[in-house]
Amino acid sequence: MADLSKAKNDPLQQLWDVVEDVHAGMLGVEDSGQHMQPMAPFIEKESNSIWFYTRDDSDLVKAVRTGERAHFCVISKDHDYHACLAGQIDEVESREHIDKFWSPMVAAWFEGGKDDPRLAMLRLRLDDVAIWASTNSTLRFGWEMAKANLTGKEPDVGYHTQISLPH
Repeated sequence: MADLSKAKNDPLQQLWDVVEDVHAGMLGVEDSGQHMQPMAPFIEKESNSIWFYTRDDSDLVKAVRTGERAHFCVISKDHDYHACLAGQIDEVESREHIDKFWSPMVAAWFEGGKDDPRLAMLRLRLDDVAIWASTNSTLRFGWEMAKANLTGKEPDVGYHTQISLPH
């Protein structure tokens, strides 16, 4: 369950916790004319970046080569936390990052392993994040709906914030 207190008091740490716990989110390059695509994120907190393995002949890489911004959207496993992360995306040749995030899951996609000639790394340098955290408690949701109907005030079932990040 999303911790609404943490969403209010430490939204960046909560974001990293959620992104670390998801297997995939949707990545899309602005103004590319392409649909967003499911991609597995690999976070690097110290640089406020998310890394992605892909193939160098993919539509994403072709779109990224134009030096665009991108969005990466995630939803927590419990569906009570949603975030849209945005920033500059680029293709980076980095053996360090290939090694850093490599796993059997990644290896399954690349026949040539870490030395696969088609392997490419994308880096999303975050500068803007929008977060929506909500309660998934049926009891709390019901209480807030009933209270809103009685008082005429909007129900308190979540928290929204937007944060800017340095590179």
